[in-house]
Amino acid sequence: MKKYLITGLLVWVPLGITLWVLNLTIATMDRTLLLLPEYWHPDRVLGIHIPGLGIILTFAVVLLTGLLMRNVFGQRLWVQWEKAMLHVPFVGSIFKGVKQVSDTLLSGNGKSFRKVLLVRYPHPEAWSLAFQTSVPGEVIDMFDEEYVAVFIPTTPSPVNGFYFFVRRADIIELDMTVDVALRSIVSMGVAASSETGKHRAYTPNSQSN
Repeated sequence: MKKYLITGLLVWVPLGITLWVLNLTIATMDRTLLLLPEYWHPDRVLGIHIPGLGIILTFAVVLLTGLLMRNVFGQRLWVQWEKAMLHVPFVGSIFKGVKQVSDTLLSGNGKSFRKVLLVRYPHPEAWSLAFQTSVPGEVIDMFDEEYVAVFIPTTPSPVNGFYFFVRRADIIELDMTVDVALRSIVSMGVAASSETGKHRAYTPNSQSN
């Protein structure tokens, strides 16, 4: 009886979670239809509710935005919009931080994450994947030895995480690309591949690059 129950759960748990995520995604996307004038709402025009039409609208808006940003006029417009956002108190700081993270996660030339590291977290006997970022100059001057800034993402959402300063001697630098590390984090290690390669450990006497 127990093995049949477990087998059934192995079928229905991933299926149920997948359907729940799809339903949540579709319902969220359908809310974008509220941006249209009321007389343009599909429910009113067609007389019936068709789930998922919001996905088409969202895709179209994102695609048109991408096309607009690819020409000179769109790029100039975006530069001016960015400048305006960055000058808004509090909002500018949030916008700049989120933009740096999104550039790293979504674009192939993101530079916010420099290297993939292993750091001891959440306790001295455990290791976690982390990304090396930038240390503010004001912080560097506070240390007597070399420290690096690291971002430790959470699983399965790499956008959330922790920002720490760690001694250079206490990290392990991995010969792994940011893309491979992100896939490993998002998939909770399931998608880890042979691309991870070798790593080398830093000791207190190691020379920094």
